Amino acid sequence: MNTVSPAPVILITGGSRGMGAATARLAAAQGYDVAISYVQDESAALAVVSDVEAAGRRALPVRADSADPEQVARLFAGIDREFGRIDVLVNNAAILQRQSRLEDIGFERMQRIFAVNAIGPMLCAQQAIRRMSYRHQGRGGAVINISSASARLGSPNEYVDYAASKGALETFTTGLAREVAREGIRVNCIRPGHIYTDMHASGGEPGRVDRVKDSIPMGRGGQPEEVARAVLWLASAEASFTTGTFLDVTGGK
Repeated sequence: MNTVSPAPVILITGGSRGMGAATARLAAAQGYDVAISYVQDESAALAVVSDVEAAGRRALPVRADSADPEQVARLFAGIDREFGRIDVLVNNAAILQRQSRLEDIGFERMQRIFAVNAIGPMLCAQQAIRRMSYRHQGRGGAVINISSASARLGSPNEYVDYAASKGALETFTTGLAREVAREGIRVNCIRPGHIYTDMHASGGEPGRVDRVKDSIPMGRGGQPEEVARAVLWLASAEASFTTGTFLDVTGGK
């Protein structure tokens, strides 16, 4: 009798829009069942779910703030109930606030940026490792952290707090990759550059990519789908000997 192995399961935090939504759709097209977390926009999350299901895959939307350990625990408990496994974690959820010089950035903003962009991925990775690691009788898996070219460039006069939080995420990538490399888990990081997403509106400049595109060697901004393809490559067996690696998807900048 032929037994059909269950589809691999991918969790994408912040999966209701932008690069997260593009990754969810591509993952479904490649045969993954998909869980996404979101914080506010339920209608956007349900639109992604509809697309995943239209591709013939199962989908689970969960409202969860990745900076809150209790909500993260509930997110993973929901994945346990729905799918009984997790194979890939994409730490994509991130926030950006209005462009500002450092001296005008308030303490609460700094705390929130770091809570979501740096601590959130650590909380999610904790839960994923408890399910993936050979030490916990897991099957292995992959963690992909979504950083930003700003971690290299610093985003002066605009988002030094955001850039610093992404720098922390990159250091975390390096450390975790080495910590779990012999437990069947690969940990990698993508640095998107200027990508056309709604996030720029959060910074107060929806047209930012068009403003800066001439400074990009390729002369254009990137599309969310171009980042999604990089994510799914790192998640795949084609990247089986790749861990602790940073992949720039920046058009050369």
